[in-house]
Amino acid sequence: MIDKAKLMKHVEQHPYPLMFATISGAHLYGFPSPDSDCDLRGVHSLPLEQIVGLDNREETVEKEGVYDGLEIDLVTHDAKKFFGLMLKKNGYVLEQVFSPLIVHTTLEHEELKAIAADCITRHHAHHYLGFAATQWKLFQKEDPPRVKPLLYVYRVLLTGIHLMQTGEVEANLRTLNETAQLSYIDELIERKLTGPEKGNLPEADMEFHEKEYGRLVAELEVASEKSELPEVPSGKAALNDLLVRVRLHGSNRLNVAGEL
Repeated sequence: MIDKAKLMKHVEQHPYPLMFATISGAHLYGFPSPDSDCDLRGVHSLPLEQIVGLDNREETVEKEGVYDGLEIDLVTHDAKKFFGLMLKKNGYVLEQVFSPLIVHTTLEHEELKAIAADCITRHHAHHYLGFAATQWKLFQKEDPPRVKPLLYVYRVLLTGIHLMQTGEVEANLRTLNETAQLSYIDELIERKLTGPEKGNLPEADMEFHEKEYGRLVAELEVASEKSELPEVPSGKAALNDLLVRVRLHGSNRLNVAGEL
């Protein structure tokens, strides 16, 4: 169970006003272990003097370590950088915006979620295909192979398929499997949660999972081809309007009221 009070300390200590802070990683994906670190992601807003001045802008703020017994991996991007990523085929930022595990939110965050729906395109399939290929290569290099990276492979592919078919961002593997109905997913999750002693995959299962990986890759490719999602995002103007308002009127009040 995540201690939200401990996480709020990092929100309050952040050097810039935050539009939102949500939890990503294993907790979002539905299979956190008791020792899983907490991946905190979000958007901050730089003050005008940093944007217009000569000094380097702190577009990304990172913080990693163990605090009050909780392992934290915090990464936030300035609003302009984050909004730019939203207009590309980047699934990470969409998952962060729509994460139901909210530590800090504002009215601007709610507005951003509405705009994010207009930034989803069928080309986001390329993000998930590429991410899955990278995870699969990492999984193949392991000796002995572990369950955890394999779960990441399946999570990525099912998220991509679901996105192409419904236009909805869903990163929780357990929720995704309610539709996919893959009998082995629950067993893999239980193996991962049981602990290191059962976290390795029997060698005999490798051929089966290689076939499943290929099958789901093909399914994602077909889902992309058949998807009714648009070719290009339509949310640029709305993102620009939100950014201008936050910069000019609301950046110093985001943490307080979330109102422009």
